[in-house]
Amino acid sequence: MFSWGENTRDGFGLVKSNDLVKANTDGCVNVIHLKSPVTHLSAGNKVVAFIRNNGKQVSLARMQDDKDERRITGKLKGVECREKILSLSCCDAHIILLSEEGRVFCLTQSSNVPSPVGNLNQVIQVACGDHHSIALTQDGKVFTWGQNSSGQLGLGEGEPSTLSPQPVKSLSGIPLAQITAGGDHSFALSLSGAVFGWGKNSAGQLGLGDTIDRPAPAPVDCLNLKKTVAVSCGGEHTAVLTKGGLVFTFGSGRYGQLGHNSLRNELRPRLVAEFWGAKVTQIACGRNHTLAFVGSFKKIYSFGHGEQGQLGNGVKMDQSVPLPVQLPQDHIDDQQIEQTFAGGNHSFALCSTTQESGKGLNDSNLGKVTQTLDDDIINRWISDCDSKSWKTIQKEITKTFSSASCLNGSFLDKSRDKHYQTSLKRSGLDLSFARLAFQKLAKKNKVLAEVEDVVQRILLPSLSKDPIGVEGLRVYLIIPELLRVLLKQQCRIDIIGAFVFAILRLNPDKFQVLEGLWSTLPDTPFRTLVKTFHYVSAEYLRMVAEGCAVKKTFEGTVKVMQRLYEVNCNRRIKIAASNFHINRANSMLQNMLNTLVYYDYQNLPEDFFYSVHRQSCIFNTEAKCIVYKLELKYSFANHGLLAFGIPTIHVRRERALEDAFQHLRQSGHDFRMPLKVKFQAENGMDEGGVSLDFFSLLGRELLTMEPKTLEVYEDSGLAWFTTSGGGITDEFYLLGLLCGKALYNQCVLNLCFPLALFKKLLGLTTTLDDLKELSPTEARGLQYVLDEDEESVEAMDLVFMYKGQELIPNGEEVPVTMVNRKKYVDLYVDMKLNKSVQSQFAVFESGFYKGFPIQAWRMFLPEELMTLLQGDDNYEWDKLRENAKYQGYRPTDDIIQNFWRVFTEFSEEEKKKFLTFLTGTDRLPRGRSLSKLQMQITSLGSTDPDEYYPKAQTCSVTLCLPNYSSIDTLQEKLLHAITHCDVFGDV
Repeated sequence: MFSWGENTRDGFGLVKSNDLVKANTDGCVNVIHLKSPVTHLSAGNKVVAFIRNNGKQVSLARMQDDKDERRITGKLKGVECREKILSLSCCDAHIILLSEEGRVFCLTQSSNVPSPVGNLNQVIQVACGDHHSIALTQDGKVFTWGQNSSGQLGLGEGEPSTLSPQPVKSLSGIPLAQITAGGDHSFALSLSGAVFGWGKNSAGQLGLGDTIDRPAPAPVDCLNLKKTVAVSCGGEHTAVLTKGGLVFTFGSGRYGQLGHNSLRNELRPRLVAEFWGAKVTQIACGRNHTLAFVGSFKKIYSFGHGEQGQLGNGVKMDQSVPLPVQLPQDHIDDQQIEQTFAGGNHSFALCSTTQESGKGLNDSNLGKVTQTLDDDIINRWISDCDSKSWKTIQKEITKTFSSASCLNGSFLDKSRDKHYQTSLKRSGLDLSFARLAFQKLAKKNKVLAEVEDVVQRILLPSLSKDPIGVEGLRVYLIIPELLRVLLKQQCRIDIIGAFVFAILRLNPDKFQVLEGLWSTLPDTPFRTLVKTFHYVSAEYLRMVAEGCAVKKTFEGTVKVMQRLYEVNCNRRIKIAASNFHINRANSMLQNMLNTLVYYDYQNLPEDFFYSVHRQSCIFNTEAKCIVYKLELKYSFANHGLLAFGIPTIHVRRERALEDAFQHLRQSGHDFRMPLKVKFQAENGMDEGGVSLDFFSLLGRELLTMEPKTLEVYEDSGLAWFTTSGGGITDEFYLLGLLCGKALYNQCVLNLCFPLALFKKLLGLTTTLDDLKELSPTEARGLQYVLDEDEESVEAMDLVFMYKGQELIPNGEEVPVTMVNRKKYVDLYVDMKLNKSVQSQFAVFESGFYKGFPIQAWRMFLPEELMTLLQGDDNYEWDKLRENAKYQGYRPTDDIIQNFWRVFTEFSEEEKKKFLTFLTGTDRLPRGRSLSKLQMQITSLGSTDPDEYYPKAQTCSVTLCLPNYSSIDTLQEKLLHAITHCDVFGDV
């Protein structure tokens, strides 16, 4: 062993004088030839302690003041230990011992007999600052005790000092690799390299960019992704070692202990540049000095305070850059430095011969980390579960699956160190390992049942609502893989309900982080999540329908489903919305619609529809339409609207748009009521058919109206707001109002808007894909800008302009390049679809809201909303014949048989023309498919039928068909009618 620094008693009394060698003339480094090897040691400001004989012997030497007030090392004393000691750590006034059994003991100045510390057990690491101590247990719990003057116990704001160990709750769930302490500050390091610091921060020793003390663990975010593998604390400074051998230091630089060739404090981790190119493998901090070992060079470097010789440079003065310790070359050649230690004003290096490298050294304090689940453990559980070892296995299962830390440290993605890249978007897990592990557990029902019990009874209720880092949220990604296996075994769904409430307990900011992790999950784990919650939501809905008291649990599972649905909408690769739909909801809602009467609606809770809207992910389009009808009836019942009757507007068929605008401009119209229509000089009541006909007429007139509100793009045939003309008129408002009213009346207003309009109404972002639909030619040019090489882009000579408008300040002078082309395209699309029509859309939107005064429409997807307004083009032509009725004819009559023969031979476009001739539109309202359309074919009596054309009564969906003499005549007349004749009503 090499030692250097504050030591006036040669060799600490570990050996006799003939076994102590002064390495050089100035005696700066001592070589101690140990007969009984030291396996671990620790040095504090007032004591040095050693573990010898493989843990069977503990010795300590306290620092004392002689008569000249000089500090000297007292006589080495042995400690009576009943258990084998693995490691120890020295405070100012006491020593903490960790036994092989995982128990913790304390040695004080007044006693040489270790006393137990609280009820701590299964401890794997201990560490001490000046006046506080930390312990890490096998299941990942951290306990602290001692002084808390600067928050060094990490227990939170205002917590007092304590002599009994207290759990650091904010670190709950973090799988830890190391704990350490120094002075009045503390650190914890996770298995994936996340660093957390707390306590005194007067010199920036927490690396958080300020000098504010922290009473609870705070993540040192600037060390994220650095692959930190070790942390060491001095009195007021900290050193960090990365897997790549880089060293970062921060905190007090008063003595040069940071190694940056300055005496300045550093508030954030700063790379020690002198080690660039040299891979450091160990670090150790004394009170005001630092050691770093470079294994490939077999050199220990030191920097910082050197007054007591603790730098090993022979000159006993401070140095602010790393320089090699003057180790004796004649002794180092045949020795292997195993571990370096620093503490107080002392420095040590434990060595072994090259042949015996690592045999005597006890590095358990560094090697033991939070227990995790692996294949070896699972294989043993499965193979031994039917033996006498079952009780032991039960204890192991409880210890592992009751600890979020154990699970969060399992199944790490260690390929190319990916788990060190854990961030807000990366969990650091390989969930395929979790899937295989739980599948293996399922081979023994006995083991799986025990796991299920522990998870439901202990783990889920104990999960923190405010985990400190991303690693603390991994359990929410791992548990669904277990639930997947449990569901296959047809387990009770209670455990999933418990998991739901654990998720919903999360603080909003942590839930948001979890959603970020969901958004980047691979397809298979994400589908597992959705399937799990879909299954249990459907089961709870069934139970609700059967009268079981699980409404709260059902609402909870759907809340999680809704959040998953929203995440899915933003995923790069989405799964179909149908994966979220619960078909049972349709029948339940339809039953409500069929059975609820006027007074039932009045008795519905005020937040009923608000709650339903928030569950919209489980509804398909048909279910949402039923919800709309329910909400409409609810609105009528609670506002007493039905008592006044539904108002009717009177319009002229040839001036339908003009008359509609005139009516809507009048004050006093109650927009909460549906719209009923009466064509002047036409008989009949509006039971839906007249409104359909009315909105079909409006759809054609709106495209040609003056002043112009819409323009149709030639390359797509789609309509968009005009940007030319004389400013914003109320026609934009009335256009929006009519669109809202059409939806409100469940009628088709086929204006052929692009999907972008409906995305804008729902507050969703428009993209280049939306422009591709509206203006394919324009969009192709933008796509070309994105796809071409640098030379081609520059040759386009583009600048940040859009039709004379700057896309950015001074856009006329900013060329489009390979670097900024994505920004250019995004700004162009935004200008085209948003900013250039901002005023027009705002007025349109306010009209739309007025025309559709209930909130049900917000449940729909953009595609669904578009189909609702513009109609469905999913034609089931054979259903038209199945549902047809006849007046004056029989189905077996030749004219009827000939008609269906002609219709069947029509092309798809001719069939659409016939549908337009019959109903006024070739698109059907959602929910009124051809399977629900009942066409009536009636005889058109005449003395010479071959002279007449067929007629259509669009309001009643009636075809007036003359009894033609031949099929050829029928075909000729019918084709002429559907191609050239305007539809008319004769109601």
